[in-house]
Amino acid sequence: MLVPFLLRGWSAKQNLQLALSSTRLCVDCCNIRGLATSNGQLFLRTSQRFLNQTRGTKTHRRKQQSQEDDWKKRNKTILTYIAAAGVGMIGMSYASVPLYRLYCQATGLGGTAVAGHDTEQVETMKPVRGRVIKVTFNADTHASMQWNFHPQQSDIFVVPGETALAFYRARNPTDKPVIGISTYNVVPFEAGQYFNKIQCFCFEEQRLNPHEEVDMPVFFYIDPEFDEDPRMARVDTIILSYTFFEAKEGQRLPIPGYS
Repeated sequence: MLVPFLLRGWSAKQNLQLALSSTRLCVDCCNIRGLATSNGQLFLRTSQRFLNQTRGTKTHRRKQQSQEDDWKKRNKTILTYIAAAGVGMIGMSYASVPLYRLYCQATGLGGTAVAGHDTEQVETMKPVRGRVIKVTFNADTHASMQWNFHPQQSDIFVVPGETALAFYRARNPTDKPVIGISTYNVVPFEAGQYFNKIQCFCFEEQRLNPHEEVDMPVFFYIDPEFDEDPRMARVDTIILSYTFFEAKEGQRLPIPGYS
């Protein structure tokens, strides 16, 4: 009787210890699973954050690259406009002198004599003998022009209402033909509207062969109304100045005042 009882007690004790061991094992497994789950969630969150940062960096780089490309295009456009403006200004600087003189030629502005003449007025005008005016002649050439150009007389004396004739001389010292075209003006500026040329060599192409030399006449008069203008009361000297430019063959400038 005692032995079976002891055997049952020992068996119950073993079962209890086995249950406790199983319980501890389950608890340990649960702890491991919880730790693994926690670590897995942490890993997922870290990975997601890294992916988001990587995507954000790529997006930022694409935006930055797009902005840089846009800036480069804008800079190229601005540089193109600046270059075009610079070329245009250089071209205008070369053309401004003859164009300005042509404009003044038509209007008498800036001391340029008015081209053209009234034939009837030339035939009927009366000289103002009491008013003697000294006309001085000047000659210039543009930097690109290789001619030798000078007046044959330094000055002459005329009166308003009287025609006068003067000459310039041009020579081509080069070994090739050169075509020239000239403009002119008058000083003082206010006298330009009264200085009329009947015949001259301006605004027409003048071709000189190698080493050729020619005389160029200027037939002009001063309008009698010059004497009636109070602004001309103290003017007793007028300077007529010509400037020759090199021209391309076939180029012709308009002659203001002529039809």
